[in-house]
Amino acid sequence: MSVESTERRILSVLEEDAQASYAEIADRADVSKPTVRKYINKLEDEGVIVGYSADVDPKKLASQSIALVGMDVASDCYVEVTRELKSIDAIESLYTSSGDHMLMAEIRAADGDAVGDIIEEDVLSIEGVTAAHPSFLQERLK
Repeated sequence: MSVESTERRILSVLEEDAQASYAEIADRADVSKPTVRKYINKLEDEGVIVGYSADVDPKKLASQSIALVGMDVASDCYVEVTRELKSIDAIESLYTSSGDHMLMAEIRAADGDAVGDIIEEDVLSIEGVTAAHPSFLQERLK
């Protein structure tokens, strides 16, 4: 068994269930618990695994709205803008994008109005952010 295929199997289990125990991962990836521990530590040290999270169905959140916000940024301000965006607590995730927008952010707030306030007051006030286009998540399908 190659190192690469072992890593892939372990990562596959973690992507399906970030709360899986080492024993569960070992069983599903067909390796020993010490092997799981070794590979997870290695992948965390190398920055391949950057965190663990829970998938949330936005429809079931009675008191929270989630929006994916595409942002356009002036290229000469890109580094400063990303640094400032990463410091905004309401931004759960921030990604670079090769699609319609340079950056994509997951913003969570109490409701749609609060998301709008964050976009207007926090995001669009950053020098270099030229546009922000929110899409509110309605229901998780998979």
